[in-house]
Amino acid sequence: MARAENRSPLGGVAALLLALIFLSSCLTAELEKQAEQIKQQEAELAQQRKDIEAIKAGQKAQEQKQRDCNRAFREYFDKAQTTADREQVITLYRDGLALCPDDEIARYELGRALADRGRYAEAEKEFEAVLKINPGFVEAKKQLDAVRQRK
Repeated sequence: MARAENRSPLGGVAALLLALIFLSSCLTAELEKQAEQIKQQEAELAQQRKDIEAIKAGQKAQEQKQRDCNRAFREYFDKAQTTADREQVITLYRDGLALCPDDEIARYELGRALADRGRYAEAEKEFEAVLKINPGFVEAKKQLDAVRQRK
């Protein structure tokens, strides 16, 4: 007769419980890993949203700057080119540059108008500003040198 093995049903249950505990700890570790990845992805998304908002703000600022410069040309710089009164020319360029401060040509023309009126210190500042905007502006460099010699 075959010998019946003496197995305790509790031994099988204990092994099953140990296996379940092991699987549970593996699943917990995997879930924690995935939770950390999700957290990192959320941080990356938040940074990307910030970057997008900064780009949008920069675009809006650039568009406003362009509108301001267009207005400066229409209302001030173009009029300054056709005005005979040199003091009015200076006023028009200054008013336009308040809207569009980085226009090197307008600054150059203002510097020339100031130099024509003998206002060399002010002209010098304008030519220096032109050269900060565009260091390769040869005529501005010549005008700056001439103004400095007259001071």
